[in-house]
Amino acid sequence: MGPVEVHVITLTLLLPIPQIKKKQQDVVGFLEALKIDYTQFDIASNEDNRMWMRENVPGEKKPTNGIPLPPQIFNEGMYCGDYDTFFEAKEDNSVYEFLGLTPPPGSKVVFLRVSFSCLT
Repeated sequence: MGPVEVHVITLTLLLPIPQIKKKQQDVVGFLEALKIDYTQFDIASNEDNRMWMRENVPGEKKPTNGIPLPPQIFNEGMYCGDYDTFFEAKEDNSVYEFLGLTPPPGSKVVFLRVSFSCLT
């Protein structure tokens, strides 16, 4: 597949949080298995990435404390979702649609009609 602008917001710590690390590995591993190019942005080592994530996750998707946890997934400036919505798309065989991408020819993908609200 050609280059796309899928961004995966991740967190790298010296003492990683096991649940977050597992979710990040699941997202990245699945994108690699589908040969979807992506860029990973670490919020632990870059304050700009952290602020960008906090500003670009829609309000209704933020937890009650207001600080979303990684992984958060974007396609360019379009918010795709968090790990839970990614996992649902994976289970429904609709990851390409979740990411706002066209499936490659010959792929067995379930097509669902979903309307995305772009919040950028």
